[in-house]
Amino acid sequence: MKNPGLFDYARFIIPSIIGILLFMTPFPASDGSFTIPIAILSNWLQDEIGTIIPAIMLGIILLTAIMTLYAKLLRPQMIIRNDFWNNLFNVSWFWTVVRVVAGIFALITFFQLGGSSTEAIWSEYTGGLLLGDGGLLSVLFAVFLFAGMFLPLLLNFGLLEWFGTFMAKIMRPLFKLPGRSSIDALASWLGDGTIGVLLTSKQYEEGHYSKREAAVIGTTFSIVSITFSIVVIEEIGLGEYFVPFYLTVALAGFVAAIIMPRIPPLSMKKKTYISEADEDDDLEEIPDGKSRMQHGTQMALAAAKKNNSITKFIKDGGKNILDMWMGVAPVVMAFGTIALILAEETSFFVILGAPFVPILELLQIPDAADAAQTMVVGFADMFLPAIIGQDIPSELTRFVIAAVSVTQLIYMSEVGGLLLGSKIPVSFLDLAIIFLLRTIITLPIIAGVAHILF
Repeated sequence: MKNPGLFDYARFIIPSIIGILLFMTPFPASDGSFTIPIAILSNWLQDEIGTIIPAIMLGIILLTAIMTLYAKLLRPQMIIRNDFWNNLFNVSWFWTVVRVVAGIFALITFFQLGGSSTEAIWSEYTGGLLLGDGGLLSVLFAVFLFAGMFLPLLLNFGLLEWFGTFMAKIMRPLFKLPGRSSIDALASWLGDGTIGVLLTSKQYEEGHYSKREAAVIGTTFSIVSITFSIVVIEEIGLGEYFVPFYLTVALAGFVAAIIMPRIPPLSMKKKTYISEADEDDDLEEIPDGKSRMQHGTQMALAAAKKNNSITKFIKDGGKNILDMWMGVAPVVMAFGTIALILAEETSFFVILGAPFVPILELLQIPDAADAAQTMVVGFADMFLPAIIGQDIPSELTRFVIAAVSVTQLIYMSEVGGLLLGSKIPVSFLDLAIIFLLRTIITLPIIAGVAHILF
């Protein structure tokens, strides 16, 4: 951009500062604790209309299932030809079945259909825990409403480009990755892990990443967003600890990001490229005669210039909200209900988590036997450890459960499933091994911080 004026700078700086204030700045809450404004708005909305949110979520889940079946079976041109609606509703048959199952579970839970014969589905410890008053889906509804609407402030006005330019100089020496990967990581952090996977997959297909780089970025830097982290820490009952919680997650995730690319299975991925793009091409390469600050600012101003319409801002926000509500809620209802049934009615996760009991006891984590199953259940869905562990008495243990669940990253209900559906070269076995390795690496770090805090 040549000779930018005051308005050009304002268009970049003002929305970015507002976004930072809303998503990243702690403010005092009504109970004297500190949390970010998005969480404060979410709690306010739940207090105002909390009793009707389960009915709204039932409608959203049913509408998602119906529209998905409509798109898959009849393939209407109004959906197929629209990129947003096509991506939202024209999903694979696996995810179509998941959405239909979610609709069935939601109906049974909301109306308690089937009486005692289906109580395992709708009880207050299974489906009722998700769709009941104050349940996880109510929290998701409120958080996604505000987060989705205001996310464009962070994503669309140059903050990613500006910050990514400065991050570029540390990506190669620390993580053995090209500078452009910092944009993927930032998009995940500020937006959603799925955004990072989609960006990574696209750049891999275009030949900008090798197989190894794509696998590393997809499984290491498709990090859990601030929005999801808020939901997890609120669900576990420790909302007032959000700031130390997220700093702990960042520390553990940083250590894992340094180690994981250097050990199997990621270190064994080939360094070959899917196509013949210029391997040295890097979006963050600084042109001759410009400083890093000048280049980053120029990129940010150019990005902000593309988003000068209030209508587009509202439209983008609305799309974010629908994508979060319809993309996430059915998955949580389906996988969450099944996993909670397994947790309540069987010993499945207790058996899988048994090897973690001595590890947790060695780390002096209270209620180790109860916490052990939460170390593995997150592979199905990231929210499940918080749901299963929310009644554990020890705040220290609940803090560890929440932080570990966020740093594990690979959960099949979203990022894991998306990775398998993309062209990024990772298998189901790769993801399972990476999940366990991330757990083993991050658990001691998180436990150490938890002992300092509690």
